[in-house]
Amino acid sequence: MGTRDEKQLVVQELVEVLQRSKGAVLTNYRGISVIKDTDLRAKLRKAGIEYRVVKNTLLKRAADEAGIVGLAGYLEGPTAIALCNDPVAPAKVLTAWIKANKLLEIKGGILGGKAIDANGVIVLAELPPRDIMLGRVVGTIQAPLAGLVNVLHGPLRKLAYAVDAVRQQREAQ
Repeated sequence: MGTRDEKQLVVQELVEVLQRSKGAVLTNYRGISVIKDTDLRAKLRKAGIEYRVVKNTLLKRAADEAGIVGLAGYLEGPTAIALCNDPVAPAKVLTAWIKANKLLEIKGGILGGKAIDANGVIVLAELPPRDIMLGRVVGTIQAPLAGLVNVLHGPLRKLAYAVDAVRQQREAQ
């Protein structure tokens, strides 16, 4: 790497990136060709995801300084990290790319300042888009409210029918 000062600068930069990122995925990047690596980086960049190869010792130090819990267990072998302000984007892009190319391996990730395992990253990748999730939440909230409106309108409807029946009866007389 370089001098101690250079390493400390790298650690500080990693701390800043980790603190401002909402989601991250760690991969084992061994066995990837330059062409495939270029393709992966282009897809990640297009999605607004920063991707870099990091030394495990420096990433561990940066994670400790950033207050990220439980990451050390995922820092073995060659490590690359994908970071983004969207907590789900790195997981979605990387798992899709890995499925298509049969390369790389997900080691784990970071979500909410805590480490998650590879299965947690896959679960994140399978989440529906934000718009669909918000629609489901609105639908879930809306259904009981619609039922409440119907219940509240029931007595009013009955009163209206009764008044109309009385009116019809008086008109018939």
